[in-house]
Amino acid sequence: MQINITGQEREVTQSLREYVSNKFAKLERHSEQINNVRVVLNVQKTNQTAEATILLRGKEVYAKSQHVEMYAAIDTLLDKLDRQVIKHKQKLTNY
Repeated sequence: MQINITGQEREVTQSLREYVSNKFAKLERHSEQINNVRVVLNVQKTNQTAEATILLRGKEVYAKSQHVEMYAAIDTLLDKLDRQVIKHKQKLTNY
């Protein structure tokens, strides 16, 4: 799985890169079909925004999350993505 992390209006530190990589490694346990992940971290006044696009085989999953703290935004983002990946996996196994 390849993870591309970019920052808009924010420098992406090494600790943020490691945090995102560790979180997405846990997401990979639910589906082996994850090919590529694009993560964009953004700051807008007091809101920290994290958004990600996951490329699965045959489908693209997108989620966005805002919070006052970036780490909390990333956690919420992963919860959203986790639900979507599990739902996609269940659809595939039902056919």
